[in-house]
Amino acid sequence: MRGRGTGRVQNEENVLERIRRAVAGTRMRKQSRGLRNRADASRFLSLGIGDDSALVRGTPRYEIVLTCDWFLEGTHFLRDKHSADAVGWKCLARAVSDIAAMGAVPRCFLLSLALPRELGGAWLDDFLVGLRRVARRFGCSLAGGDTTERREVLIDVTVVGEVRRGRDLRRSGARPGDLIYVSGRLGEAELGLRLLRKRKRGLSLRDSRLRKHLYPKPRLELGRWLSEKRMASAMMDLSDGLSTDLRRLCEASGVGAVIESDLLPSVGVTRLERNRGVDPLRLALHGGDDYELLFTVPKSKAARLPRALCGVAITRIGEVTQTREVIVSDGNGRSRVLEPRGWDPFRKSK
Repeated sequence: MRGRGTGRVQNEENVLERIRRAVAGTRMRKQSRGLRNRADASRFLSLGIGDDSALVRGTPRYEIVLTCDWFLEGTHFLRDKHSADAVGWKCLARAVSDIAAMGAVPRCFLLSLALPRELGGAWLDDFLVGLRRVARRFGCSLAGGDTTERREVLIDVTVVGEVRRGRDLRRSGARPGDLIYVSGRLGEAELGLRLLRKRKRGLSLRDSRLRKHLYPKPRLELGRWLSEKRMASAMMDLSDGLSTDLRRLCEASGVGAVIESDLLPSVGVTRLERNRGVDPLRLALHGGDDYELLFTVPKSKAARLPRALCGVAITRIGEVTQTREVIVSDGNGRSRVLEPRGWDPFRKSK
């Protein structure tokens, strides 16, 4: 990218030119053998940014997958706490996670961006650095979008992906007796946000909890593997918290679930944090923004599921039941209904 501007944006064409120069023509980083995209994103996109509309060409025997995601100042990020680079990374990574949850591969994306005039220089350049990094990492080319001026930053990202016909993974496929799994560690991103809000200085990206909040990594390789191997019966990503998202999966499948709190891969906390009331179990159950995968596997296939894939842990946390209730059980045999207390934009914060 060429020189960084520092002043106010001059006009819309100036913003568009910065975006074209910084993000257009992104290429995919090399992926693991066996999980490489069948057709690279540049071949999928016939005509990208710069015209009235984009043109895409689908891959034979594949279906198109579409998703969109808002990322709003004051709701999803705080301008005085979140760096522009992290905002650029996360606004696309969140949407790509929805593609991963279908067992699909991202190909291109549309960016709609509203921002104040005074952010048209260095802030915009840093935002585009983060956006370009995540686009390159996951092989997702910018296809177009729209820009406008507004008092606060509003971002809307639409991602176009592909999945082999008949291999898409939906929320509605879970059956009684299936085992329930999650990837990664739960509650890290929520705790990372708390750390970000409280500390004024001294934050280090070496803290995995802070990294998880600022730079989430959608589990594309795991989602693609589960799809290609026909392992999972149902799947979704954990964006709003386990207690909320598991209930959504169960409702879509017409089933219930029992999860064991002792099995949950919860976030690590210090003794001082525990003394200050940080509860790892509560974070694992209700904390949002993890962008891990929640999926079910028939018992007949469970023995073929590895404990980790591409460095991401896979943990069994419970079982699908015939009853429609979602239950959490502890190691002492006590059980209770798991109320959905994860993220809800229409509900007051916890």
